Amino acid sequence: MSDEKPGKKVADQYDRGYDYTTYWDNRDYEHESEQAAIRSLLEGRHFDSAVDIGGGFGRLCLLLRKYADHVTLAEPSQSQLDAADKVLAGTDIVKLRTQADAIDLPDASQDLLTMVRVMHHIPEPTKEFGEIARVLKPGATALIEVANYGHFKNRRRFKKEGKPLPTEPVSIRTVKADEPDAIAFVNHNIDTVVGQLDAVGLHLVRKLSVSNLRSEKLKKTLPTGLLVAVEKRLQKRLAKNDFGPSIFLELRKA
Repeated sequence: MSDEKPGKKVADQYDRGYDYTTYWDNRDYEHESEQAAIRSLLEGRHFDSAVDIGGGFGRLCLLLRKYADHVTLAEPSQSQLDAADKVLAGTDIVKLRTQADAIDLPDASQDLLTMVRVMHHIPEPTKEFGEIARVLKPGATALIEVANYGHFKNRRRFKKEGKPLPTEPVSIRTVKADEPDAIAFVNHNIDTVVGQLDAVGLHLVRKLSVSNLRSEKLKKTLPTGLLVAVEKRLQKRLAKNDFGPSIFLELRKA
């Protein structure tokens, strides 16, 4: 179970002298895998309004603009929004400083919502899921990525030990927090998260297993293009067993 304390959420952690844009150096495979998942889930569809919650410096917003007429980058970190100035220069993508547990958007205003690489910072997502449901129109679509504790390696380990997978979020912090209110790092049980989403009226349509080949050895050995090509073929096939470290959930608001 998680040892993170969910009482206080510090959504602007990345304003504390950390340049998140550098995190993506040498992570082309992961980036392209996530883009491939979004394209697969949104293929053949178009939306009026879309918002990317916790979208950082706008990494995925340019892709979303291909599927929606109006796109908003909703991000709590000012340094991230400043970095987005360059990434989104010359576009009509709107930047909004706000956080997932109090989204500064009107009720039922969005046709599409994405939230990628945010859940691993949220041990207890009740408020966030409620806000997501609030800003979505009836019948709208949400794509939520979840850091998966029940991936293949953990599932095999727990089975070998004769133990059930935890249903609560599990802290994956590898070093001691440097601040009392440091941001959480957790992995989730996918079934638990799906149940939490269902409780606020966001119902699962389908899911994809993403970053299935995430391995430093593979990334050094094989070209990114080949890894991504194989990844695309695996995302749907491996979703049934929640194989990968990252699960993309497609949800529809009731």
